[in-house]
Order: sequence, then C-alpha cells, then structure tokens
Amino acid sequence: MNRQSFLRGVAAAGALALAVLAPDAAVAQAKKQIKISHATAVDLGNDNHMVAWVMRNYINEFSDTLDARIYGANQLGEERAVVEGMQLGAGATCHVGGTAIHNNFVRRMGVLDLPFMWKGYAHAHAVLDGEVGKSLAKEYEARGIKILGWQDSWGYRNVVTTKKEIKTAADLKGLKIRTIQTPTYVAALNAMGASATPMAFGEVYTALQTGVLDGFEHSPPVVYTGKYYEVAKYVTLTGHLFGPTVTACSMREWQSFTDKERQVLADAAKLAQDINRNLSEQRDAEAIDLLKAKGMIVNTIDKAPLVSAAAPVQDDLAKQIGAEDLLRIIRATK
Repeated sequence: MNRQSFLRGVAAAGALALAVLAPDAAVAQAKKQIKISHATAVDLGNDNHMVAWVMRNYINEFSDTLDARIYGANQLGEERAVVEGMQLGAGATCHVGGTAIHNNFVRRMGVLDLPFMWKGYAHAHAVLDGEVGKSLAKEYEARGIKILGWQDSWGYRNVVTTKKEIKTAADLKGLKIRTIQTPTYVAALNAMGASATPMAFGEVYTALQTGVLDGFEHSPPVVYTGKYYEVAKYVTLTGHLFGPTVTACSMREWQSFTDKERQVLADAAKLAQDINRNLSEQRDAEAIDLLKAKGMIVNTIDKAPLVSAAAPVQDDLAKQIGAEDLLRIIRATK
C-alpha cells in the first residue's frame, strides 16, 4: 500500500469513528445541567455539602438526561444573589442552605428562625412536614422557588468568640457577633444582649481574624469544617437558634424538566433529607468533640435569662412578618 492509499484509509477510519461516537457525544452534550449551590465548606462533615453530595450522586446515577454538579463555598456567589438568580432561571438550579436567607424572599418564613422556639429535632420535623412547611412552600412557589426538602442544621447555633469567654448570659452584652442578614436573626442576637452584626458568610473568617468581629454564631459542624477554630477560641452552647435548612430550586428550571426528571430530583432531595435528619444529633456531638480536640474551650451556660427574653421577641417578630398563625401552630405541635 502506497502512502496516499494509507492516508485515505486512515481518513476513512477516522470518519467512521466520528460517526460512531457522534451520537454518544450528542447525548452527553444534550444533558441538562443541574447546578447545586451552597455556601459552606466542600466537606461531608457539614450538612449542606452532604445534602448536595447525596443529591448529585443520586441524580447522576438514575437519570440519563441530567448531569448534576456541586458548587460549594459560594462558588456561584453569595447566597442571596444565588437565590435571586434562581428566581430568574439563571445561575444555580438548586440551593442548599439555612432558611434564614429565604426570609428575604418570603417574610413569613422567618417564623422558622425565631429564637429558643424549637423543642427538639422531632418537633422541627413534625412542623416542617406538616401544615406550616406546606404553607410556606406554596408561598415560595409563587415567588419562583420550588422547595424539595426540609433538613436539619447539624446542631443548634451557638455563639463562637475569639477572645472573650462567655460564662453567663450577661457576658454577651455588647459583643459584636456576626449573624445572617435577616431581621429575625438580628433581633434574636440583640435580644440576647449582643450587638448583632449582619455580614455575608464568606467574609466571616477574615473579620474574626482581623478583630472586626468579636465572634459569630453557627452550628458546631460548620465551625469545624470551616476551620474557624484557627481564629476563634471559645464556643458557648447557647443553642439559641435551630436554623432548619432547605433544598430550594428554580421554578423556571423545574417547569422545563420532564415528569421523569422532576421525579428524579424529588427522589434525590427526599433521600438527602432522610439521611441528613438521621445523622443530626450524632454529627452535632461529634463536631463538638472535634472542636475540643482542636483546642477550643466549650462552655455551657444557664440559658434561662435568654429563653425568658426570647418569648416577647417571638411574639413581636411573628406579628411583624404576618406569621402569628404559623407561630401558634408551631407552639401547639407536639
């Protein structure tokens, strides 16, 4: 075979290979991208990433038309901007995070973040799986967001400080404590005597490091996986907020999916929710032990003065956001 014949043979073989591969490439390219966003560390030790991880793996295993990817640690932007984009059908497909950020879009959702309101994990589950959760999900759909799951924050939110050790409720007075940019959280921290300082989550580490903040408040797993033990020394088990988390998706994208695709997404979110809830208490306790091992000092305090101060705050905030009916149901739920 001369050189020209050989080249013609190679060209023909290449064309045949492309023809064979083309359908597979077209299918891969045609897959719809599911972008799952969250703000916390890309670490299975925190609840948001674990939920996103379960969802991604389930979707990619059971759908031939969807391709899910995780964008953690605010890779797609700060949480509020991500949710705003989802309302427009842009950016993230789904977001996993605390309900607090969603208060900016559905004011009545703030009832879930009232201080010292929850009796425990079982109480929260009963509320979120019942009338309150269904009502809030319906209101959110009207604003362009589809709720697929209600999860637990792995541990109640506690106060974490850099230099001052909190031994009594009075020790919180005047401390600049970072919290989420929502009126409910700000009011809760102020009622505890602290000087609530709203700030984007991505700025907290540096603000603690430079002394702009005296501390912040979050759950033990987030404190550990975010390595905040590097810039803070004390954890005070105030347990002031439970902060449920929610898997929220763009309604515009949801409506663009087939029935089969929607079912896969819904099943993925349900599995992630179930796993998340079953691990809550265990992961909370484990994280506290890990923080102690990193040298953090963990204190308990008498919360009675804080709980007493919270009762009128619950009533006032519920009235402000038009959620007095929901608060009554939450209080009555066993």
